[in-house]
Amino acid sequence: MSNKATHSPDTPLYPIREVSRLTGVNSVTLRAWERRYGLIRPQRTPKGHRLYAQDDISRIERILQWLNRGVPVSQVVDLLDQPETIEAPMPDAGDWESQVNQLQGVIEALDMPRLEALYHQSLALYPMSVMVNELWHPVIKRLEAKWVDEPDELVRRTLETFLRSQVGIRLHYANQATRGPLILLNTMPDDPGPMWMLLIALMASEQGYRIQILDHTLALEALPQAVSRLHCSMVLLCSGQREQDDYYREALPIAAEALNVPLGVCGEVARLRDHDLRRSPVHVLGDDIPQAVARLRPLLRETGVF
Repeated sequence: MSNKATHSPDTPLYPIREVSRLTGVNSVTLRAWERRYGLIRPQRTPKGHRLYAQDDISRIERILQWLNRGVPVSQVVDLLDQPETIEAPMPDAGDWESQVNQLQGVIEALDMPRLEALYHQSLALYPMSVMVNELWHPVIKRLEAKWVDEPDELVRRTLETFLRSQVGIRLHYANQATRGPLILLNTMPDDPGPMWMLLIALMASEQGYRIQILDHTLALEALPQAVSRLHCSMVLLCSGQREQDDYYREALPIAAEALNVPLGVCGEVARLRDHDLRRSPVHVLGDDIPQAVARLRPLLRETGVF
């Protein structure tokens, strides 16, 4: 099969930056899909610049549909020219399982060059929501479950340091490139590290929010001053733990009432404490990271912040 573009001379063509804007797929990923898998084949100008026609854009949208249904990118090429009604294949213990196993093994082996390569590869090949949901989130959940019975502080702290560095670099440049609302992200007292917070920061930054991360848990009574001095539009607290009863039933609702911006919670704690917070002023955003971030925009509009 060849999907090389053969468009008529009067077909409208779009540069890669415009296609990225229209589809939400960054240019690095578009290039990776072309070079590594041959998923798209745009035309080229005499100077080598990529130009995409409308059918290329439609093809990209179909790729996204398959990826969002849990199909790994390596399997998408065989599905693109199938009838629209074809059912998504069962995720093939596929590719995702092997990728999760591979990433977990590299982390536990402390193979930092390979870990950096896999991190950048995952960012290049997949939209952020897919990369987080299908790869990094499952790996971190597995590791945290394992560490309950078999603590490994060296692996945990090494992974946290790696993610803090990589995500921090990305946030630095992303914050400079957007004027979106500023979200203050912080962990909760019982969370042993920032990994949930860093994944959420990646996802929220991709959606155009500016992100301010605090490395250490800030006392709830200090949040109003932090919001005022940092000019935040929202406070988002994260945890992979259940947290203490009095923190959720008393301290957190009081803190939410004291703020003039929304206070939300996300991560495993949002699933575990949903019932406790359902009638409180705290906004429960869930443990699905892309869905939690998707809920930010309507929440900020509803409260008049955005």
